[in-house]
Amino acid sequence: DDDITNSSTDDDDTSTTDGKGFGESSKKEGSTTSSISDNIYSMPPLYDLAFGYRDYEEEVDFLLDLHDKHHASSSTNDLRILELAAGPARHSLAALATHPPSEVDSVVALDRSKDMVKYGKENADYELGAPGGGRRDDFEYVNGDMRHVDEYTTSSSSSSSSEFDMAWLLLGSMQHLLTNDDIIACLSSVHSVLKSGGTVVIELPHPRETFSMGECTRNGWTVPLVEDADDEEEGGEKEYGQLNIVWGEEGDEFDPVTQVRQFTVGLELKVNNLEDIPKDEETSPLFLQMAEDGRTSVREVVPMRLFTLQEIDALGRCAGFEFVAKYGALMEGVSIEDEDE
Repeated sequence: DDDITNSSTDDDDTSTTDGKGFGESSKKEGSTTSSISDNIYSMPPLYDLAFGYRDYEEEVDFLLDLHDKHHASSSTNDLRILELAAGPARHSLAALATHPPSEVDSVVALDRSKDMVKYGKENADYELGAPGGGRRDDFEYVNGDMRHVDEYTTSSSSSSSSEFDMAWLLLGSMQHLLTNDDIIACLSSVHSVLKSGGTVVIELPHPRETFSMGECTRNGWTVPLVEDADDEEEGGEKEYGQLNIVWGEEGDEFDPVTQVRQFTVGLELKVNNLEDIPKDEETSPLFLQMAEDGRTSVREVVPMRLFTLQEIDALGRCAGFEFVAKYGALMEGVSIEDEDE
């Protein structure tokens, strides 16, 4: 059997999601369609900034160590990696940028959002160089539905094989698959493109959140916008604005039968003075949709499912996986029983 590991993040840490690796579900009687967001994920630079506090290089090292520890295949060299609902593709790009081909051969990212795919490819050009040589040629980004991975990866133009050593489903992305049928379809599809003994890592909010949904609480954080100070005497950096993130609001509805919460998600970018906006190529895309008052905002309600650990084990088994490990975060030394992380 292939292996599945689960990493949970605390409700004070990253109750987060990409949630773009799926298409419309056909609605069956008594079922719910998959969660789809057409607004939050249509602004990739803001989403990227919101989760820029993550240490992608450190997390990738941890992910690769997990495979080395839990895989049941014959080799851990020349890994081919699949990342689902990859968003800006930061984990994929970190794997290629910080590990040689002898360790990470290639990465295929998949996402439903065409905006995210376009943005991820632009990130790849910036981080790995233009196509036509080097590590950029080892990265491919596919626009598709994560419930039918095999339909996209087997037709991949740059991949000589449809088999992957490991797959990543990070940042809570599986929360957007609201029914067991959709989750099993996704995991079964992944199973079909994994090498024998391969691994899957799933990152989700901590299971304690499922059992604390009697009253929904607000979860949010702020990312300051900074640049180098113009005045040499001041030195250091100056803050010229901020991005405020809401990922769950008081009063959000939670259905204990389906375990689906109607998450209020909001991003608001604001600057103190429009003249202070950096004009560099990397920063400028953040401000393309900014109004004259120096603000850009988007807010919507996105249904997302909460899981228990037992469910993940059972759903994985239905798709042919064996549950082998659980962790409290994508880093060493954090136990899932640790309430402080």
